[in-house]
Amino acid sequence: MIFIRYEKWKGYIRYYPVTCILILLNVLMFIVLTANGGSTNLETLLKYGATLNAGPEMDEMWRYVTATFLHNGFAHLFFNCFALLVFAPPLERLMGWWRYALLYMAGGYIANYLSVIFSSRSVVDTATVSVGASGAIYAVYGAFLYIALLQRGMMDENSSKTLYGLLVMGIIMSFATPYVNWMAHLSGLAAGFFLYGLIIRIFKRSRR
Repeated sequence: MIFIRYEKWKGYIRYYPVTCILILLNVLMFIVLTANGGSTNLETLLKYGATLNAGPEMDEMWRYVTATFLHNGFAHLFFNCFALLVFAPPLERLMGWWRYALLYMAGGYIANYLSVIFSSRSVVDTATVSVGASGAIYAVYGAFLYIALLQRGMMDENSSKTLYGLLVMGIIMSFATPYVNWMAHLSGLAAGFFLYGLIIRIFKRSRR
């Protein structure tokens, strides 16, 4: 079962440095937001890099990166960091740190960008501020989905069942929970699936 963490903290930091850095950045930015108006304050979120589906902010490409490290409230931060802590490490170990970082950042960027484009063209004429690591985390899930479907020998049956259950519940909750950016989740999932397939072909990793 690849989604059960057996490592002690020192081993965890040694084996999964990028995941540790991502979690640390999420926590640090949450502290910054809290100290400068609050993580639930929309003006503060926009100031520090949230996405907005209207106005000149739509054309500020840097927001599609920075929004990945901002969170609206402690619960939002906690659940995303927990998902990173538990589910992301096997992918970092499998892909290598820089390929994994590339997939995470590119997946998060694509998820944020597509969600903004989609919401800006929706029938509801409402400006929406969006933040969170969920799009990038779903990109990680998308990579695991590729492995489960197309590289079955690399994932045991119990891990595959856990992944499928996680995705079903995650997608249901994305639609059932108010104010959740379901488009970012679905976009991240699709982006991670295709990015993983692309990365393993372009940047082949030697096996030891």
